[in-house]
Amino acid sequence: MSGRWWAGIDWSWGLQDFVVIDRDGATVLHLRVEESHEGVTQILNALRGLNPTSHRFSRRQVPIAIEDGNRLLVAELRRHKQPVIVIPPAVTARYRGRHMAAVSKSDRGDAELLADIIRQNPGRRRPLPETSDHAQAIAVLARTQEFSADTARRAMIRLRSHLGMYFPAAVDAWAGMQHGLRRAEARAVLALAPTPRRAAALSKRVLYDTLAAAGRTRLLDLEAARLHALFAEPRLRQQPATETAMGERTRLYVAELDAACVHAEQMAAQTDAAFSTHPHYAIYRSFPACGPLIAARLFAEIGDDPMRFPTAKGLRAYAGTAPITWSSGRSHTVVHRSVCNRALKRAAHQWAFGSLTRSPGCRALYDARRERGDGYAAALRQVANRLLTGLHHCLRTGQLYDEAAMFRT
Repeated sequence: MSGRWWAGIDWSWGLQDFVVIDRDGATVLHLRVEESHEGVTQILNALRGLNPTSHRFSRRQVPIAIEDGNRLLVAELRRHKQPVIVIPPAVTARYRGRHMAAVSKSDRGDAELLADIIRQNPGRRRPLPETSDHAQAIAVLARTQEFSADTARRAMIRLRSHLGMYFPAAVDAWAGMQHGLRRAEARAVLALAPTPRRAAALSKRVLYDTLAAAGRTRLLDLEAARLHALFAEPRLRQQPATETAMGERTRLYVAELDAACVHAEQMAAQTDAAFSTHPHYAIYRSFPACGPLIAARLFAEIGDDPMRFPTAKGLRAYAGTAPITWSSGRSHTVVHRSVCNRALKRAAHQWAFGSLTRSPGCRALYDARRERGDGYAAALRQVANRLLTGLHHCLRTGQLYDEAAMFRT
């Protein structure tokens, strides 16, 4: 029997196909196990039994490939320190045609294919990072907050589109203001008066009290008078019965928007509270424009495994800010990287944009890149590259951000 093995798991809602292959690509073991403690025990015992006579052999020498790294099966295997390598489904699909001319698919065949991918590319596929439980919890909170914020944005767009069909004054009332219809006062007024007829009947005193109850503290008299005058202006309207019916849908949309906004605010507070107790918190927050949410989103995708990114180049490539070079013969093209961690790329873009007004060095770098002919996005990627390089250095050395050291002249 061969001295080294590779394993693959094809996950499903029922039984999981577990396959082990040797260095020649031949299948030496096939099991069908459940996603349970018993199933994990079967997998670990099967790995131990591959070479029971050797005192140097350990099951941890056998990496396991799987397409989804978020399953409970993977969490349990990692708890037992078993190396797990995640293979994207797109990569698996590309490799499927290499094994046979007539492409077929089966659960066992996919498990064998996953194992064969890491057998053929031993140095290109790395196990999942050793992220702490604290860091994983922060990542879940940060991603949940981002999802809630995106849900609120989508709910606002849906509400605004609906209001435009029968209540344009409500769209104009908070247009141009920060957060627009997501503002707490906007949600409170629309919940009280979801139709133009009911909004026109509101007195200044009722509007004043509604704005105050929603949390507004400044210029209450002027804002109440502005809304009162705006809602009283003659506008095109739907028929009374139709307008009332459309108001009921507005109530639903406002309730959805309010729930998403409240949850996003709560998750923002929980995320910052959880991240503030991590040792990396001070390093992230020392960088310009790296506020609580941006810092948490960056940390959620980078993690706290010091061996995950040995070089800053790897971190930049993972974030999608490092370019890709296509060179063949006389052709030489440099393009931006599209295959990357999209969440980290979004966070880095927002971080770079915010740093332009908070860091003279970032602003000077951005202006220099624009003068050289870079577009807006390309120049921001250069700023993000510099920030990520500095963040990588600070995380490796434990230092805080230093503007003078970051942009030495």
